[in-house]
Amino acid sequence: MNTRPTFDEMWGTSRELRTLYATFQQWFEGESLARLRKKQREAEDVFRLTGITFNVYGQQEAAERLIPFDIIPRIISGREWTRLSRGIEQRVRAINAFLHDIYHRQEIVRAGRLPAEMIAKNAAFLPQMIGVKPAGGVYTHIVGVDLVRTGEDEFYVLEDNARTPSGVSYMLENRETMLHMFPELFTKHRVQSVSNYPKNLHRSLAASAPAACDGNPVVAVLTPGIFNSAYYEHSFLADKMGVELVEGHDLRVIDGRVAMRTTQGYKAIDVLYRRVDDEYLDPLNFNPDSALGVPGIMDVYRAGGITIANAPGTGIADDKAIYSYMPDIVQFYTGEKPILQNVPTWRCSDPQSLTYVLENLADLVVKEVHGSGGYGMLVGPTASKKEIAAFRDKLKAKPSNYIAQPTLALSSVPIFTNAGLAPRHVDLRPYVLVSPEGVKITPGGLTRVALKKGSLVVNSSQGGGTKDTWVLED
Repeated sequence: MNTRPTFDEMWGTSRELRTLYATFQQWFEGESLARLRKKQREAEDVFRLTGITFNVYGQQEAAERLIPFDIIPRIISGREWTRLSRGIEQRVRAINAFLHDIYHRQEIVRAGRLPAEMIAKNAAFLPQMIGVKPAGGVYTHIVGVDLVRTGEDEFYVLEDNARTPSGVSYMLENRETMLHMFPELFTKHRVQSVSNYPKNLHRSLAASAPAACDGNPVVAVLTPGIFNSAYYEHSFLADKMGVELVEGHDLRVIDGRVAMRTTQGYKAIDVLYRRVDDEYLDPLNFNPDSALGVPGIMDVYRAGGITIANAPGTGIADDKAIYSYMPDIVQFYTGEKPILQNVPTWRCSDPQSLTYVLENLADLVVKEVHGSGGYGMLVGPTASKKEIAAFRDKLKAKPSNYIAQPTLALSSVPIFTNAGLAPRHVDLRPYVLVSPEGVKITPGGLTRVALKKGSLVVNSSQGGGTKDTWVLED
């Protein structure tokens, strides 16, 4: 088990205030706890009135929850952000190159840098995408790269979200709420803005329009509907971009184009920002029982009649077994060493690794290869003997379904409690926009925080909350 002291982003490891937080600390000491408690309640009211909730699947009662928001900002220096941005861009460019390669010549396999079975036997690999080149060569138009910190200058990529990364609406709403409640804090700090994200998203998507586009690109957001856990975000982004929010039944294929129903008849769509999983995207090509997608959309896509963002089949890039090869993937496609490191990872499909993992379950974090949202994982140091025994049986039954990682000493950031400040573990999800025009990274991103003392699980579905993330100007 990792016994390193926790690095606190406000206080370091030696309880000496980091210069980065000096102005904030001075402000905080001048505030009364009573006023801050009132502001915390007001923030919760704002989120409730705005309807910023998410659905929790598999629960009969209280299935719709308010995402907890903490009023203490997380502060990142401009110097730190410059380094992170370089590493994120390098990684995202490598992911796009990797996706093009595996759906074409598979040079990385030919070079012996990635076993063929990692692709051929991967459920996220779509044979329907073989030979398809998206407009501008962009597969991942929107990427969320989850980062964790373990020291002053130690950052690791925890996972890549290359399918449909969520949470950006909370990043934007968190900033709006903080600006409204604590305007004086923003006069004391030069915080880089995140408010242009919807405009940048629209511009990036429009720049990815296919050759069939004639005139100004028409962009729309495809949602599974109101019962989806991220429906609030789907409607939020469509509204902020000024584009239509559509469901599968609003669309049909007409004259080789995907068109949406309007009051003036059907109108062709050039770019569809889809928040529907691959399996449900086209009942003619994937799950025949799907009522969420558009029959024939894949045929239009392959013919260059529409851009789908993110491209179908991108899920293989955020598969956790593929993740373990990312340092090789980055070096293979960029010719450079990775700027951002992976967390050391054991692939349980390997017999030697499986033996090690089974012997050290109490000290490791074990995750499903295709898992997300904090589900289907074991955090060994906080698990009971019964939970560990049950997970050992799962591992033995299907080892290829899991990877394992050491329990990192994740950095902490203070949250506000009734008694004052208290440290809690965090991660960070920066959002990256990719188009033929280039890569644009929003300064900051979504900080997710484990609100339970000692917990390492930050997912909102598992009781975590969010914070506003400040990247300061240099």
